[in-house]
This record gives sequence, C-alpha cells and structure tokens, in this order.
Amino acid sequence: MNQLIKEKPQVLVTRGIPSEGLDLLNKYFEVTVGAWDRMLSREELLDLVRGKEALLSMLTDRVDGDLMGIATDLKVVSNLAVGFDNIDVEEATRRGIAVTHTPEVLTDATADLAFALLLDVARRVTEGDRLTRAGQWKEWAPLFHLGKDVSGSTLGIIGLGRIGQAVAKRARGFEMKVVYHSRTQLPSVEEKLGIRYLPLQELLQQADFVSLHAPYNHQTHHLIGWEALSQMKKSAYLINTSRGALVDEPALVKALQQGEIAGAGLDVYEDEPRLTSGLADLNSVVLAPHLGSATWETRGQMAVTAAQNIVAELCGIGVAKRINP
Repeated sequence: MNQLIKEKPQVLVTRGIPSEGLDLLNKYFEVTVGAWDRMLSREELLDLVRGKEALLSMLTDRVDGDLMGIATDLKVVSNLAVGFDNIDVEEATRRGIAVTHTPEVLTDATADLAFALLLDVARRVTEGDRLTRAGQWKEWAPLFHLGKDVSGSTLGIIGLGRIGQAVAKRARGFEMKVVYHSRTQLPSVEEKLGIRYLPLQELLQQADFVSLHAPYNHQTHHLIGWEALSQMKKSAYLINTSRGALVDEPALVKALQQGEIAGAGLDVYEDEPRLTSGLADLNSVVLAPHLGSATWETRGQMAVTAAQNIVAELCGIGVAKRINP
C-alpha cells in the first residue's frame, strides 16, 4: 500500500536572518526566504505570503488585515522583535492567528546601547571623532570640547520594563541617582534597585538624562513633544532606544536648535531610515542606525526564539511567546 507523504508546512521568512534560526526552521518546514539583504516591497510580501502557514516578520513588515486576507492559510506570525506595532494584533486574534515575539533575549544588548549613547552624547565622543578625523584638533586645551559628568548625575527612565530596569542597574555602576516614571508604580523594583518613582513632569524637570523605554501605542505617540522638551533642563540629554514615534522629531530639532536641551542620543526614528529635516545637521546629536539588538549573540538568539515560536505553534513542540491569547 502506498503511504501518503505529508507535505511540510510552508513558512515565509521575509529576509535573511542568522543561520541558527533558519537551521531550526528547515528541520520542520519548507522555508522561503523573501530576500537576503533587503526589505521586501509591499507587493513582493503580499505575493510571497500566499499559501504560507507561518510568517517570520521584521519590524519593517506591515502585517495588517489586507495581508491576512490574502494569506488564508496563515496560522502564526512570529515577529523578530520585542515590539509588535507593525502587526494588527486585534485583526490577527479575530482571525485565529497567533502573534508571537522575542522578549527577554535583547534586554542587555539594548540597555548597553542606551548607556553607550548616553556616555557618547554626554562626553561628545562622536563629535570629537569627527573633528579629529577632519584635522581640527590642534592641541590639548583646558576649555576644549568639554562635556558633562555622567557619574553623580540624575537619570530619568520612562518605562520600567525589562530594558528600563537593566538600564537602571547599569546606572548604579556610575553612582547615578535614578528616578523613573511608568504606567504602574513598582515598589518592589524601587527597593531592589534603589530608585524612586516620579510623576512625568517632575522627572523631566529633575533629570540630567532622560532615557525612553516605554512601549509604543496610541497613548505614548509623541510622548516627548515640545511641551515635555521645554520642561527638561537646558543642560539635559534625551536618549531613545525604544520606538521613534515616542518622540516628536520636529519638536526635538527645534528644541536642540534653540538650546532647550543640550543634546540627544537616538537609535530609532519615526520614519526610519528617513531622518527628520535638520536632525543630521546638529552636532549635539548622536545618531545610531537602529543597533539596539545588533550583536551576533543577541540577533542569533532572537532568530532562534522566533523560529521556536513557529515550531511551538505549528508542531506543538515547546511554548510560544505569544502576544495574543
């Protein structure tokens, strides 16, 4: 008797990811990689997702009702990120599609980068690198290229999730005073880390550095606009490694041009990779190209976690890190 051979489920990975993630997917599924070194166009994405049971998406892929209407076999969307504002989770839930993400694995890498930006902009390292390469450094001088002390300064953290807490831990090593604002006050974390809760306005007024770690949603859209920036110290710095749209970028440019704040360190942008007009012209800003999780170790673990989420949902092996019930 001929034995029927069951076809492997079809999985679309929208662009190249670390090999350890692809190796795991290839054990269980028929895998299509959309493009290795670039983002798929909308038309390419909609064409390739047809007939697929799983989609391993990037933050740059818009996974909405139109896509789900075309991908009628879709059972799981696995986002290679902690955030998921690129996915219509409500629509996915309505259609019975699992949505998963990769929390926890990128906490330390992102916290490290937040602190790297903080140190860089405070001590004007990137700015100094530019002038040194340009031959503009002529001699050591007592008043040349002065920056701001980080040790002993006050760090204000907005959003005290895993990454916010990891940044607070790093601040202790610099003997910084740490205050935070979050949707929910966390007394046990306050005691553990030696930090203090403040209402948002008070945090903005007291902090020498404001570091953003809040999730992005309609309530946090442009959380840091002109009103918030004008409440900060003129000597203060803004750090953003969370989501670009937490910051009203034209307002930030205006605040920096007018000296409302001293500087900013940014890793994310509202319409990345496009920069708001005037931002790149400011010496007081350090601009990183979305490097929060960009280490070999972290991106590799993210790829594995995203693949494990698909294996869990389609094969029942392990437990997926679900966003929706």
